[in-house]
Amino acid sequence: MPHDKRIKAAYALFDRTKAYPLPEAVKIIKDNAKAKFDETVEIAMNLGIDPRHADQMVRGLVSLPHGTGKEVRVAVFARGAKADEARAAGADIVGAEDLAEKVQNGEIEFDRCIATPDMMALVGRLGKILGPRGLMPNPKLGTVTMDVKGAVSAAKAGQVEFRAEKAGIVHAGVGKASFPEEKLIENIRAFADAIQKAKPAGAKGAYVKKVSLSSTMGPGVRVDPASLTA
Repeated sequence: MPHDKRIKAAYALFDRTKAYPLPEAVKIIKDNAKAKFDETVEIAMNLGIDPRHADQMVRGLVSLPHGTGKEVRVAVFARGAKADEARAAGADIVGAEDLAEKVQNGEIEFDRCIATPDMMALVGRLGKILGPRGLMPNPKLGTVTMDVKGAVSAAKAGQVEFRAEKAGIVHAGVGKASFPEEKLIENIRAFADAIQKAKPAGAKGAYVKKVSLSSTMGPGVRVDPASLTA
């Protein structure tokens, strides 16, 4: 398979057992992103937590200084003036019962969902559909809010949501392979900083255990966690 061949060739160019300083790791990723499309650069951080315990959950939102390079489709549950505010801010889909009906019919044509507090009785009924997809509005994440304009603008500007999975791994897209190295480095450091700030009280021992970077079709490169802070 050509993909396997390309990965093997890429792995021959660097040491898979070594954890590289962030700038070097970014250069390796960019040099090996050779797909015919603009690959997404992804970070995976293995944390010393057990997310099954409520006091060890890591989740939150971070605004990347240079955005993700990805078009984010935003849906807003709102009525009246707040619905108008959402449309003016650039929301892709705005509605109430009509939007809830679309979601129930499996028409989920959005990547981020925002709601005004008065809409949560309606949105709550969609929990089984939106929850597993990570789309349920949440006041802690600023997606249940009266500041509809601010929430829509932040989502459109490249705000990234993160959440630790069962094995304690957090991953996210932090830009595109076409970004200049400095912009990728700044985005990655902003993401790592948000993970540090979200460190739960229940976390014991080493918090950031392993970090790796990869592009959509490229190899994974280990990163020295100490190099994540500028």
